[in-house]
Amino acid sequence: MRCLLLPLLAFCTGLAAPQASGAQKPNILFIAIDDQNDWIGCLAGHPQAQTPHLDRLAARGTLFTNAHCQSPLCNPCRTSLLTGLRPSTTGVYGLAPWIRDVSPYRDVVTLPQHLAQHGYRTYSTGKIYHGGYGRRKTDKEFHVLGPPAGVGVRPEKKLVDTPAKHPLVDWGVFPHRDEDKGDWKVASWAVEQLDTGPDKPFFLSVGFFLPHVPCYATQKWFDVYPEDSLELPPVRFDDRDDTPRFSWYLHWRLPEPRLKFLQEAGQWKNLVRSYLACTSFVDSQVGRVLDALHRNGYDDDTVVVLWSDHGFHLGEKLITGKNTLWDRSARVPLMFAGPGIAAGARCGRPAELLDIYPTLIELCGLPAKDGLEGHSLVPQLQDATAPRPWPAITTHNHDNHGVRSERWRYIRYADGSEELYDMRADPNEWDNLAADPRYAEVLRQHRGWLPKTSAKPAPGSAARILIYDNGKANWEGRDIAPEEPIPEL
Repeated sequence: MRCLLLPLLAFCTGLAAPQASGAQKPNILFIAIDDQNDWIGCLAGHPQAQTPHLDRLAARGTLFTNAHCQSPLCNPCRTSLLTGLRPSTTGVYGLAPWIRDVSPYRDVVTLPQHLAQHGYRTYSTGKIYHGGYGRRKTDKEFHVLGPPAGVGVRPEKKLVDTPAKHPLVDWGVFPHRDEDKGDWKVASWAVEQLDTGPDKPFFLSVGFFLPHVPCYATQKWFDVYPEDSLELPPVRFDDRDDTPRFSWYLHWRLPEPRLKFLQEAGQWKNLVRSYLACTSFVDSQVGRVLDALHRNGYDDDTVVVLWSDHGFHLGEKLITGKNTLWDRSARVPLMFAGPGIAAGARCGRPAELLDIYPTLIELCGLPAKDGLEGHSLVPQLQDATAPRPWPAITTHNHDNHGVRSERWRYIRYADGSEELYDMRADPNEWDNLAADPRYAEVLRQHRGWLPKTSAKPAPGSAARILIYDNGKANWEGRDIAPEEPIPEL
């Protein structure tokens, strides 16, 4: 076993040492991308997206074309994936709290901890949990930590003057190098671990920050998407006429601007171009890590799983950002490759990020863990056409849920209002069918999948918290009057 040469940024936590008997288990390369929607080549979410390395990984394994996050916001989604519990179970809906600060879940065994208990050496760099969660000196989530997530170099001042003035909500190109970006440093650390020989079996988690805002790209990636031929996403400007007013409450006042601002400021193409450029840059960094895995001879004994924590609107539904229960916000890339996984397969069955935890347990031959709320995807990894009875469920704040089956997207808000879309006939979700009596049975079936547990926001909940109680909606501690104008429209 080769010795791991740790850089100064890495350090060991108090997790138990791996067991020698674990050497025959497959390694795991766990790659996360922040705010990445389906605008990648193999998912065809945008016809001009160029992501050759993600496409290469998908071709080497199984791509889930109907995969969805548990929450369209960083902290609750990542908390759900790594604990195996739904947001509606834990009550973690906002950017706070950290799961270890929620009394019933202080000692919940997360995915990396479960792997560590069964012989894995766990490494992590970049954004895996939200923000600094899991990286504090008292945290025991990973054995070895590399560089945290970060934007890297920034322009001297913001490039775009957005309405909310938020320092992170910015995009565009300015003179800098790829090597100056936070994601380059994250990929470099991961490559170094693979080149110097991590202890086996290893769990190497690599979390990329882009295309999360600020979407800063170098000129080389901007040039991949010439402005004069750039295609904007399809939008209908009456799209929200048949959606409930409550749908606006999920993103009532956010730093991310509305489509109205992008149009009036002439920034729509610039944002789309910046997002695509950042996506292609991150793809190149994924490629660096995959190349290191290959040249060090790990392909045949390493399970690779790549995922994004949620999607991102770039004008669709008249908004930008996430925080919705529609496909643009909930649908994510999810792919597996490696031993025991069919190559060149595409699975259209509904899948959830919640399923990653039990799937890795089964792929690695580890003892099952009680209490996980997801379901192993191993049957679909062996046969993409294998039946799967469960839909995918996305939750945003208390009692707002989206249910995605193979054909339908059903949404129920906390005030009881509903939406229903036929995703085969209407993939842009332009026509809400919930009021059409012809679909009463479809509604009944999908209502049956709503979570039976719907926890109130956990103590310490903050940042993007919506509460509906006694007929009143409250956003960030302030009641929303029924006649109040929708902000920024």
